[in-house]
Amino acid sequence: MKAIILSAGQGSRLLPLTEDCPKCLLLIGAKTLLERQIDALYVCGIRDICVVVGFLAGAVEHHLQEIEKPGLTIRSVFNPFYDVSDNLASCWMARHEMDQDFILLNGDTLFEPQIVTRLLGSPQRTATLTMDRKASYDSDDMKICLDGDRLIDVDKTIESSRIDGESIGITLFRGEGPNQFCEVLEQEIRKPIGIKRYYLKAINILSTRTHVGVQSIEGLTWAEVDFQQDLEHARQIFAATSTKQTNIVSL
Repeated sequence: MKAIILSAGQGSRLLPLTEDCPKCLLLIGAKTLLERQIDALYVCGIRDICVVVGFLAGAVEHHLQEIEKPGLTIRSVFNPFYDVSDNLASCWMARHEMDQDFILLNGDTLFEPQIVTRLLGSPQRTATLTMDRKASYDSDDMKICLDGDRLIDVDKTIESSRIDGESIGITLFRGEGPNQFCEVLEQEIRKPIGIKRYYLKAINILSTRTHVGVQSIEGLTWAEVDFQQDLEHARQIFAATSTKQTNIVSL
């Protein structure tokens, strides 16, 4: 199993904190956001990780070189369009890495390892999105609409009566999923608006061709870091988890 982390963006909504520091290198306790993602993946047995970089790529790549764990392989892919594109372009730049089953992660999603464990234990589907539920959703949430366990739509603009949950930014591709996802990426990036799209647009298209499922992670801990209040919330939740994760690794 491989993981691809999309960490090319600056995180402009976190300015001035990200003026000279990529979002993925912001500290959550004693570790960066990116290192905490890698720690959680490593706990789950994932040893092959690709990170898509862009803003201050050299600083991110230097940080990756300092992360050493037995058996862990980390490499980077540079997205030269990071300042004018959204994350579909980052996926397209990393398409050559999508040569086997893999997990795709947004670079601003923090999560406990059990979320990945639950996702890996989900039924075999071409693609599977992780989904949480809450009492209400705001305009920035990536909302999900389902037909049973099958994805029908994932978008920020889904009307409230159709919302079944929200995507937390972690997706698993298995079997023919990597090839089919790459095909859609290639089609979308060639469109004039393609470079400005979220990769979940490609997931929506994929869901019209094959069974895209969801895996609920309700009851487990995660956080998305978009704004300064999100960062403070993430620090409160995750800053003290390193001991717990180290214990899991040692088992």
